[in-house]
Amino acid sequence: MLEQILNSPTFDYAQRGLQAATMRQDVISNNIANVNTPDFKRSDVVFESLLAREMGLGEDKNKLQMVRTRDRHLPQAMDGRVMARIQLDDTTTMRVDGNNVDIDAEMADLAKNQIYYSALAKKIGSYIQGVKNVITSK
Repeated sequence: MLEQILNSPTFDYAQRGLQAATMRQDVISNNIANVNTPDFKRSDVVFESLLAREMGLGEDKNKLQMVRTRDRHLPQAMDGRVMARIQLDDTTTMRVDGNNVDIDAEMADLAKNQIYYSALAKKIGSYIQGVKNVITSK
């Protein structure tokens, strides 16, 4: 029973989202730390678009689409669970020294990621609280 609760789609998506947000925090911090390093190329974390594709919400027209026969069913992934991955942005250059870190964009991304992380943590907390309330109710 506990395994079913912890393996629910809501919990799984939020958990992987937290892992992606944690990874993104590290990547953005590394980008900021190297803002003045010559020839440094910034990195980014790719997750949300991969998750959308896993859930069948992407624009991949060649992929076999699952059919939901009940409202409570969620689309199932054909390729398994996606995880966040780091992607190097070596296609741009911001300065003559070859560095492509825009400190203003990185700081904005950092703030956005903190909000994203807080929202997911709150979602997981409320989910666990709901499960706790069900277990302890008389």
